[in-house]
Amino acid sequence: MTLSAEPRISSELRIPIVVKRTVADNTLRGRIFNIQRFSLNDGQGIRTLVFFKGCPHRCPWCANPESMSPRIHVIKRQAKCLNCRTCLQDPDECPSGAMEYVGEDITLPELMKRLLKDEVFFRSSGGGVTLSGGEVLIQHAFASALLQELQALGIHTAIETAGDAPRDHLLALADRCDQVLFDFKIMDPSLARSILNMNQPRVLENFSELARRGVKLLPRLPLIPGYTLKPENMQQILDFLKPFHLNEIHLLPFHKYGEAKYPLLGKTYSMHKTPVPDAETLALYRALAESYGYRVTLGG
Repeated sequence: MTLSAEPRISSELRIPIVVKRTVADNTLRGRIFNIQRFSLNDGQGIRTLVFFKGCPHRCPWCANPESMSPRIHVIKRQAKCLNCRTCLQDPDECPSGAMEYVGEDITLPELMKRLLKDEVFFRSSGGGVTLSGGEVLIQHAFASALLQELQALGIHTAIETAGDAPRDHLLALADRCDQVLFDFKIMDPSLARSILNMNQPRVLENFSELARRGVKLLPRLPLIPGYTLKPENMQQILDFLKPFHLNEIHLLPFHKYGEAKYPLLGKTYSMHKTPVPDAETLALYRALAESYGYRVTLGG
């Protein structure tokens, strides 16, 4: 089975209906597609990452294309298929695991139960939980409740976001987490809109508001050839950040780790022929960031 490509999500569908309270048990639910344990990136210490489903943006280099659609869908890994027809295209009946769901709806107690399996590692390493995506701001109600539960237990919390959402949605999460990993991409407003479906002026306004409120911010810059890996784009980001007097910045070099996922989703990976940045290029951009006084980390 080959899945057809997902329809493009219009800019009006900023908050797909993937967060809800069920009538039967009045329980808040969220939609996620992965829980990654024992991560040493995306925040301090040993962390568990929760990946939320749904994203309003369309970054050509996205390493998690399964996160774009808010819908739960099915993929089939042909290499695992036994051609037995037992499953009748139902992942629950597939004997080899060739068919699988991408995404699940989960209650807050169930998610907390899974996350707290690693509580001892959080406390021993100073780590915690990072909410990522997709774009976690799409599910701000569920994410806010989750962060509140984690903070009540003294667990370090962080979100990874591009900051492109109504301000009150962002603040609801920022007020309940210890750190915001804030991604800067294309600074030119017209290009950000046409290429990424991103409201760049709102992104900058939201970042400024978080800084004004004293939120602990960590700016992160994906270095993508042809898009963000341009001296003028990097310069614009650094000039914007300069008044906020931050100490640290992360540079995220382009990679192709998510390429194999695109065919499974019926999508075309447009970055197939794009080379990853070489060491010399990365050194130049690192030096530029360091010239502004930043402590620079390559990678998350």
